[in-house]
Amino acid sequence: MTKILELHGAPTGNCIRAAIALEEAELPYTVRFVNLANHEQKQSAHLALNPAAKVPVLVEKEADEAPFVITQSNAIVFYAAEKRPGRLLPEDDRARAVAYERFFFFVTDVIAPSHAAFFLGRAGASEARALLTERMLANLAIAEQYPDANGYMAGKSFSIADIAAFTITSSVKEHLPWSQLPNLRRWYERIEARPAVARGYRAFKV
Repeated sequence: MTKILELHGAPTGNCIRAAIALEEAELPYTVRFVNLANHEQKQSAHLALNPAAKVPVLVEKEADEAPFVITQSNAIVFYAAEKRPGRLLPEDDRARAVAYERFFFFVTDVIAPSHAAFFLGRAGASEARALLTERMLANLAIAEQYPDANGYMAGKSFSIADIAAFTITSSVKEHLPWSQLPNLRRWYERIEARPAVARGYRAFKV
């Protein structure tokens, strides 16, 4: 049976991360744009998929079966990786552990503080937002040491670590001291030039 993938989302870092994973895994999918400004994420059709009223949401449909729904961006990234073994995660167990380590570094030490800073800013807590943003940028600068001669964040090949790193780096690139981060700059330019990354990055452009 043919399975159909639908990625419901908007042009946010979490949604772009999911789209890049699907593109790099070469999994055909259809974009279902959710207009956050119009609060479509709070309408009944979307709430039926994700009661938390958030994006992205991945829906996998197959004839005569109930749709399979995943509502967390990082879970979608892992689902795509497992659908195409060897594409987004190394097959060697130690190399795969490094990819996990770097992926979670970006998710927990860089992306999470960035999200918290965003919401603090919206709440008017500008000083707290500035402190978290400073910490997030300092953590991101640690990634200068990660790309080696292979040019990826976690070893010899493109992985989920590069996806997490790229989405957060692209969102704060204007605030990075690039002259002090030559390895990160070379890595960023290399990843940005990947066709699948470019397609995923543009997936929710309207």
